[in-house]
Amino acid sequence: MASTLTKILVHVTFSTKNRAPLIATSLEPDLYGYIGGICRRMDSPLLAIGGVTDHLHMLVSLGKSASVADLMLNVKRDTSRWVKERTDNDSFYWQDGYFAFSIGESAVNSLLAYIANQKDHHRSVDFKDEVRTFLRKYGIDWNEQYVWS
Repeated sequence: MASTLTKILVHVTFSTKNRAPLIATSLEPDLYGYIGGICRRMDSPLLAIGGVTDHLHMLVSLGKSASVADLMLNVKRDTSRWVKERTDNDSFYWQDGYFAFSIGESAVNSLLAYIANQKDHHRSVDFKDEVRTFLRKYGIDWNEQYVWS
């Protein structure tokens, strides 16, 4: 019998609406665990997650039948509901979009370190500059008017 074997590694980053600082450090462990559960449910293991008060980075091994769009729909929808219930914060929302980049196996270790170092990294680099760097690195054209909603 034939098998379908895949390894599609995706670096995803997304922010809270208007980059509001809504992710409390005390919430991170449970939020990250919850996101990991969503990823497992979608057969797309979460390999790393980290962030700061206004955005997250994830390294995901995308499942063979999953799409980035479906994964992110589930992650953002389910965690928005979860955060609102857990914190009684009805003003918690994620930005409308996300940024997703495929990465090769040779980049995994540096990305793992990068995700683990987010709090230190963002003492000197803001989210928009960080994303602009990724967009340039991956050769993605963007329009500043629409990219930050």
